[in-house]
Parts: sequence; C-alpha cells; structure tokens
Amino acid sequence: MKSSKIFLKGMRDGLPIALGYFAVAFSLGITARNAGINALQGFIMSMLNNASAGEYAAIAAIRGNVPYLEMAVLIFITNARYILMSCALSQKLSADLPWYHRLLIGFDITDEQFGIAINHPFPLPPQYLYGSYILTIPGWAGGTAIGIIAGNLLPPIVVTALSAAIYGMFIAVIVPPARKSRTIMVIVIVSFAASGLFSLIPAAASISESLRIIILTVVISAAAAIIRPLKEEESV
Repeated sequence: MKSSKIFLKGMRDGLPIALGYFAVAFSLGITARNAGINALQGFIMSMLNNASAGEYAAIAAIRGNVPYLEMAVLIFITNARYILMSCALSQKLSADLPWYHRLLIGFDITDEQFGIAINHPFPLPPQYLYGSYILTIPGWAGGTAIGIIAGNLLPPIVVTALSAAIYGMFIAVIVPPARKSRTIMVIVIVSFAASGLFSLIPAAASISESLRIIILTVVISAAAAIIRPLKEEESV
C-alpha cells in the first residue's frame, strides 16, 4: 500500500479519537482555566502532554505552585504506562525503521493510539500513526484552548458545572475495568479512601496535592503488584 493511502487510513481511524479527545479536552480546559492558565498556555501544554491524567496532574501542580522537579516527577509517574505501551508497540515496527521515526511515533502514544496501532498488521508503517496524529493532537490541544476560552465567557454557575465533567470522565474510565476485576475494584476503593484520609490527617494534609498523588500512586500500585501480581495467563 502506498504511503499516501496509509496516511489517509490513519486519518480515518484517528478521526473518532480526535472527536473524543476534543470533548474531554474541553472539560480539561475548564479545569485549566480555573487554575489561571490562559488559552495559549493550555494549547501548548496539551500539544506537549497529550494525556488526560498526566495533564490533569500538571494542572493540579500548577494550581498548587509546586516546584518544577516535583511537577516533573508527578507527570512522569502519571504517564509511566506509556513507556510499557511504547515497548510493546516497538515490536510492531520494522527492524530497519530509522530512529527519528521511532521518536516521532513515541511522542504521542496514548491508550487510544496504542489500541489502533497494535491491531495494525506487521510491520506498522509510521505514516499510519502520522495520519492519526495530524487529527488527534490538534483535537486535544484545540479542545483544551477552546475550553479555557469558553470558561472565560460562560457564566460562573455554568463553569462550575462543567468543571465536574472531567471527574465524570475519570469515573467512566475506571468503572468498566473495576466491574470486571475484583482486584481493580479494591484498588480503586483503597485509592479513594487513602486520598480522603490524606486530606483529613493534619500531617498529610500539609503535603502538596501533587506530592500526595506521587506517594499514593507509587505505594498503592507497588502494594497491589506485590499482593496480587498479574498471572501470566491473564496478561495474554
């Protein structure tokens, strides 16, 4: 198949993802606006960090005025799963694919991009993902910027209502796997309980929000991996 046709196929498969990204990023833009981020800053942030959880963590860090190093560690931990996705996806690439193509592909490996790419026949041509990226990246960044602009124009009561939409998105992400796996359900419940407990204990409440996220993420995920490791047959 010609590179142009592969590119167009990537655009076609990426269009539904881009539309979904726009809707989620719009809600994220409302949250960013409440943290004092303007539309240009939000657009650039989303262009460089195409990840809902990672970007929400970054906004929380900005709102909390945390040090740059703490923010970098927080975003790294939040987005760590993409390292595993990139390693898995590298097995779909041709062995002689130049390094710069690998860097460009790795720039925007998200859950959805990984989903369509991993199902593509071997070898995975870079043009396929580039075609998807040309829609999904602007969809995400544009949604954030427009959300910020809308937050500045809409009445405060509407902005407050829209601010809750991002939490609805996260609930929609965790509920389906939690219903299928008792282990995941327990982890979710423990995470909610631990987060609430941290905000009530005076010594823990004095810790910045971003540092609490780092601590809880590392401790709970490590404990879950030790107590209930994934069996080999489950990982297939």
